[in-house]
Amino acid sequence: MLRAENVTVRYGAQTVVDGLSFELRAGQWLMLVGPNGAGKSTLIEAIAQGVPYTGRISLEGRDIRALKGAERARSVGFLAQKNAVSYAYSVEEVVSLGRYAHASGFLSARDDEEACVERALEWTGLKALRRASVLTLSGGELQRTFLAQVFAQNPKLLILDEPANHLDLIYQKHLFSLIEAWLKQPGRAVISVVHDLSLAKKYGTHAVLMDRGRCAAQGKIAEVMTRERLEAVYGMDVYGWMRDLLGQWT
Repeated sequence: MLRAENVTVRYGAQTVVDGLSFELRAGQWLMLVGPNGAGKSTLIEAIAQGVPYTGRISLEGRDIRALKGAERARSVGFLAQKNAVSYAYSVEEVVSLGRYAHASGFLSARDDEEACVERALEWTGLKALRRASVLTLSGGELQRTFLAQVFAQNPKLLILDEPANHLDLIYQKHLFSLIEAWLKQPGRAVISVVHDLSLAKKYGTHAVLMDRGRCAAQGKIAEVMTRERLEAVYGMDVYGWMRDLLGQWT
């Protein structure tokens, strides 16, 4: 579904993503993992066409740069780590913007559009807040609003940068379970940046382990997130640290 070939992102003399290549197939959830500054968020911004890059990124065999904005929006949904708003739209209005790329102009399609928005509001637990101004929302509520917008968009590929950012434990669990269920539908895939390695191991099918802009390892999640590879990249015994933390709950 998605192929990156020798993708490089530079800011002046600084190389943030350095010749990175990978493939993502339908049904896979690819986790981008690595320490701060590894280039994870910059890589997905390149995939979302948010930053200039060299190399090639293909979506279903087509160069993603050649796709028109509306065409790309029908296939790719992107949830940023931070979403700031300065307008007093309601939650429902913001979620409805996810259907913009699908607008046909025909009245007959209206019921389907409204059904997509209603389903997205229900999935993300926002029905009670549908009339609320986004300016009054907490950080977690705002994040869920933009996730609902992506769900309403109904893309083939979800790109998520720290999707559980600002969410409490209940909604973290709810969110990842929703994405897992969404992924089970044919012809869909997910790529996400997740700093919580426990979430990456539980929900990811595949991973790219990044270190200073380069790929340290990639493949199936269990093959990438080994004790030795994580320690080499993070410079610490990640397995020991995680077991020590979780051991407090026994």
